Amino acid sequence: MDYAVLKLLHQGTVVLSVTGFAARGLASFMGAAWVRSRAARTLPHVIDTVLLLSALTLAWRLRLTPGAAPWLAAKIAGLLLYIGLGMVALRPSRPLALRVAAWVAALLCFGWIVSVALSKSPWGVLHFLAV
Repeated sequence: MDYAVLKLLHQGTVVLSVTGFAARGLASFMGAAWVRSRAARTLPHVIDTVLLLSALTLAWRLRLTPGAAPWLAAKIAGLLLYIGLGMVALRPSRPLALRVAAWVAALLCFGWIVSVALSKSPWGVLHFLAV
């Protein structure tokens, strides 16, 4: 697969993933029934699998490793935090206030991950402020 196509696939699945997360969170907070449907529980895993595979392929093609590219290590750490916060946010057994706080924190974390990707700095958005 061409590099440009692979990068576009990665970026597109990023948009789909975060949009889906934001929509599921809002719908879950409002008690919408569709968030418990089979599609709403399965499709995010398909999208996130394509996202992960495209990220790994990009890193392999560019010969990037977290040890050699600190910004990549920062993205991975941010991703793990985003996943953890997302799990709390979408778990209906948790108190609503905690879920909303985790959802907002996950979206902020996502924004930071994007800023790391754009700046190629582990400081992300803070890199832009310091310049």
